[in-house]
Amino acid sequence: MHQTDILVIGAGIAGAATAAGLAVAGRRVVLLEAESQPGFHSTGRSAALWILNYGPPDVRVLTGASRALFESPPPGFAEHALTHRRPVLFLAPEDQRAHLEQMIAEGEGLRPVAVEDVRRMVPILRPDYAVAAAIEEDAFDIDVHALHHGYLRQLRAAGGTLATEARATAIERRNGTWQVTTPAGMFAAPIVVNAAGAWGDEVARLAGVAPLGLAPMRRTALLVDAPEGHDPADWPLLGDADHTWYARPEARRKLMLSPADETPMPPCDVQPDELDLALAIDRAQAALDLPVKRIEHRWAGLRTFTPDRSLAIGWAPDAEGFLWMVGQGGYGIQTAPAAARLAAEIALGRAPTLHEAARRCDPARFPRR
Repeated sequence: MHQTDILVIGAGIAGAATAAGLAVAGRRVVLLEAESQPGFHSTGRSAALWILNYGPPDVRVLTGASRALFESPPPGFAEHALTHRRPVLFLAPEDQRAHLEQMIAEGEGLRPVAVEDVRRMVPILRPDYAVAAAIEEDAFDIDVHALHHGYLRQLRAAGGTLATEARATAIERRNGTWQVTTPAGMFAAPIVVNAAGAWGDEVARLAGVAPLGLAPMRRTALLVDAPEGHDPADWPLLGDADHTWYARPEARRKLMLSPADETPMPPCDVQPDELDLALAIDRAQAALDLPVKRIEHRWAGLRTFTPDRSLAIGWAPDAEGFLWMVGQGGYGIQTAPAAARLAAEIALGRAPTLHEAARRCDPARFPRR
């Protein structure tokens, strides 16, 4: 039996960031990962941007509060910069004009831009697609691999332990201590942090804790060549106001396309669906002069949402010492620093610095199932 102060289940970005923060605070932490490598599922398949005007209110607060770490990580956290400037363009065909106007009115740092100016930024934009557009100039790419491994490096440097191939098969509470059985051994601690992503409800059921009703959703992406004669390296990310597709420049003159799908799925090693790949190409080609001769790479990941699509960070109301850190949806990377700080503050019994986010993320808001 490996005794420690805190067990964190799930070594994706949520679990890794939370475990690192707790270890830096002086707690003995063991991070349990079911797979042979951390970040195998959603984190390892994410191509993330920091976009302030994305997600519900709690996500926007956590996104804004996370910016400082992305731009100025601690010494030794990463070998190179975590960010690269990448504006985001929202395009509106006629039937999306009202939605775009609402986004501008309610957004922060989001301003209208003439469609003619958009065509100068993205010369393959079809002239008959958009009637209006808006730009968030202050967005940036996030190096997900560097961020994730920065947290794992920070965890180890602070004395924490990562155990892989350690899927929880039994969880029970005895005499004020959680005991977690895994193929890698048995672990015990007064506090368990459930950062298991799509498997969050399954972990809760193992522990006898009421599930939240988490909904894993498939998101599909593919990589194609940019049109001949075009180098998209400095193009913005662009998509429509209704978020039915987007295109993001990638390395070596490639474009990543997605139909922004959200298909309900059970927790699994999710794979792309051929129909979604076709939808991504069709929707992008409606907006862009983009011949697609081949798909270089295709993949899918799971984005897991709570019933109200806000995050769930806080103590389970029906189980002592069981802390939820789930429901990141499509916002897990851009909110990771602040969300992990919030989870660590709660676990350590400290008053949350982001009071409003803590209130909105409290798992007690959901009825017991």
